[in-house]
Amino acid sequence: MARVGRSWPMRIREENRNVFLLTTVTLCCVVVAGTLALFEPVLGQGAEKQVADGRPTDASPQEPVRVVGARFVPNINPRER
Repeated sequence: MARVGRSWPMRIREENRNVFLLTTVTLCCVVVAGTLALFEPVLGQGAEKQVADGRPTDASPQEPVRVVGARFVPNINPRER
């Protein structure tokens, strides 16, 4: 009697297991996202037009901030300290 190997054609090599897992998770996420995108108009509320607020914003400077310690001066010339 011939001995049959245990699911030999379906075996995934160890080098490819991470890629197979990544592909499987990606496909599952794509299916879920696609399904939700199909049902979005049904489940969500109607598409509302988003319009920016037309009021002017206050561009006045902020309150001064207390600085503790020496001010930062960038070192433009690294040879001089």
